[in-house]
Amino acid sequence: MKAMIFAAGRGERMRPLTDNCPKPLLKVRGRPLIVWHILNLVRAGLNEIVINHAHLGHMIEEALGDGAQFGAKIAYSAEGTALETAGGIAKARHLLGEEPFVAVAGDIFCPHFDFTQVKTALEDNDAWGNPHPHDVRDIAWLYLVKNPPHHLKGDFSLNSFTIANEGEPRHTFSGIGIYRPEMFDSVMPGQSAQIAPLLRKYADMGRVGGEVYRGDWTDVGTVERLNQLNAPHNQATAQENAR
Repeated sequence: MKAMIFAAGRGERMRPLTDNCPKPLLKVRGRPLIVWHILNLVRAGLNEIVINHAHLGHMIEEALGDGAQFGAKIAYSAEGTALETAGGIAKARHLLGEEPFVAVAGDIFCPHFDFTQVKTALEDNDAWGNPHPHDVRDIAWLYLVKNPPHHLKGDFSLNSFTIANEGEPRHTFSGIGIYRPEMFDSVMPGQSAQIAPLLRKYADMGRVGGEVYRGDWTDVGTVERLNQLNAPHNQATAQENAR
């Protein structure tokens, strides 16, 4: 399985920090956000990684290189202008191949997420080993989290591992998902498109599965949240937990 890390966003809410540094290279506890993901992916045996970029993308390539320093093989999908999530995937499909892949938002912090679990999330067979009919099998699998204070309304509900647009309780999409490439057949390479409308479309068809991730997770979308993660007491706690 291959992995994709979204790293093309401008990071407007994190200015002025992102005026001279792409958001995925901002450091949390001494390490760039994107490096946390790379190390976790490699630890799970997912060493083929595609990274899209736009704003200050050359800095990302200079910092990460071909990935050898992390035990990874990194391929880049350069976008002149950021194409959003679905657009970024469509442009990078030739790098991702024809098998399900995991995609991760480059601006989230989830240091303990175990990516080994994503490898079987979209298996073609059911629990009894029988193949799913092509038109009803899950086309995506999402990891949801508890609604953070800045997004209390959530994104989706979850019932028996099936994600729905309506219903209670609500959860927030973590930014980590596994997708079949055909989900993006309607998005042309070079077209700007968000992934949310596609997820909602397939959720209405009952073709999006998911589960709740209960580990540490932060959407590092503002300077304030970045500063909270880097506060001395948080760093001390992290170091203690790592022992």
